[in-house]
Amino acid sequence: MNTKLHAVTDTIGRPIRFFMTAGQVSDYTRARALVNGLPPADWLLGDRGYDADWFREALVGKGITRCIPGRKSRDKTVKYDKRRYKRRNRIEVMFGRLKDWRRIATRYDRSLKVFLSAIALASTVLFWL
Repeated sequence: MNTKLHAVTDTIGRPIRFFMTAGQVSDYTRARALVNGLPPADWLLGDRGYDADWFREALVGKGITRCIPGRKSRDKTVKYDKRRYKRRNRIEVMFGRLKDWRRIATRYDRSLKVFLSAIALASTVLFWL
């Protein structure tokens, strides 16, 4: 079973929202679910997987400034704040903390519902620590 975990965190790297997709699905195709549930924010830091024109326009429509580098296959380069993008390591630290939980790191649970429940439990603990 191959799945991807997508997360929304706050400025200090605490998990706020999660959703999962199949592993072979592209990141930006399922980002539509992410846009509708975003909390009020000034900035959104995302990796190259979320580089899509419609996603960028949706963020502007919500009043969120985006900091997403363009994919390498993009014809026209996209400008983004490189200094601000370096703060994306907080998201990676959050995923590393989640993987401290052996059940999540090894994908011990076969059921998606049970696996997402384990992630919710771990993220609740991470949020308050």
